[in-house]
Amino acid sequence: MSESTEPVAASPSPSLKDMWLITIGHGLTHWYPATFYMLLPVIGQELGLSYTETGMLITFQYMASTISNVPGGMLVDTVGKKGLLMALSLFWVGFPYLFMNFTSTYWMLLLCISLVGIGNNLWHPTAIPALSQRYPERRGFVLSVHGMGAHAGDALAPLAIGAMLALFTWRQIVVLNIVPGVIIALLIVIMLRNSPLDLKKQKARAGEEKQGQTVKEYFNGLKGLVQNRSLVLISTSSAFRSMTQNALLTFLPLYLAHELDFSPLWVGSGIFLLQMGGFIAAPISGHLSDKWGRKKVLTTSMTVSAVILIAMAAFGKSPLFIVFIAVLGFFLYAVRPVMQAWLMESSPQKMAGTSIGILFGMQSLGQSVSPLLGGIISDKFGLFAAFYFVAGTIIIANLLIWFAPQEESSTGNHHSIST
Repeated sequence: MSESTEPVAASPSPSLKDMWLITIGHGLTHWYPATFYMLLPVIGQELGLSYTETGMLITFQYMASTISNVPGGMLVDTVGKKGLLMALSLFWVGFPYLFMNFTSTYWMLLLCISLVGIGNNLWHPTAIPALSQRYPERRGFVLSVHGMGAHAGDALAPLAIGAMLALFTWRQIVVLNIVPGVIIALLIVIMLRNSPLDLKKQKARAGEEKQGQTVKEYFNGLKGLVQNRSLVLISTSSAFRSMTQNALLTFLPLYLAHELDFSPLWVGSGIFLLQMGGFIAAPISGHLSDKWGRKKVLTTSMTVSAVILIAMAAFGKSPLFIVFIAVLGFFLYAVRPVMQAWLMESSPQKMAGTSIGILFGMQSLGQSVSPLLGGIISDKFGLFAAFYFVAGTIIIANLLIWFAPQEESSTGNHHSIST
């Protein structure tokens, strides 16, 4: 053990500059979908959409993401060039919103939102392995900070869009919304062009001589991935947790607007509370998982999430509902960076992008199914029923984690992605 820890202690800690820039970009990749969730009630009213049709919009976005996630991971593992790929992803996530301004039909709207799903799949297979390899001794914490960017985007967008809807139409908002994405994409290209994330010397630490790999090498590595029990169980559990998250994000604004008669600003405030709970939880859960182990943090958080969702369904019109939203956000979103860190420790470094692609592909599959199922359930039984549905999905996610192999050693001692 001393041989593995002494070199780490002697090595200078890498600068956190790259982490913060990537975190800001991650925040914007979540800002755009969060914007659309806030616009859904307005768009649905203008186009006369049912709950099922509204859910289908989100389903199409995540179906496109599901199909393109694994090819995105393959692109990252074979090409490298992480800074350029992150910038491309960020630009592609934001730009389709410009075309929504010209949308007058439901089918055109489906096409635009599908393009968003395709663009978003490049970010995570690029950014998460890059951060994991750059900061191996603090993997759980660094990925939790990266997750905080997501929560910041998810939390601030509803507040901003809720306020902007008092001044602008939804069509004007989607046009204004592309500006921050273009700016940050340019900054990523410029500031990461000489970063160790994209230099050969970063790979040399793992005994490699190049950024990417040949197609033959890639498919040899892929054979090992599909037999990785940890990857299969973590990814499947994450798919059910994502069903919980996306059904909640789709129907919570509808519930607040239609059942509780909240104004757009107050709907945005409710979603802000949900995301701020996750923002606060992310560094705590990341740090605790580095100290105590990934499985313990995951099972505790998902158990509490299920209990809160059942309570929300039971006390839907009580003032306690708003309190439940904030507490739910803390526990539901606490698990996201922990799952990512656990997966990175279970994956070969050369296949890290594909591992994340599989994880997010499974998540996208869950995210594509749950809004449609939730819409059908809500149309038949009412919006209250959607909360029982999402509670069931998080329970299944928790059961799958119980069957995942225990971490091989204390997670705090993982210095690199396993090989």
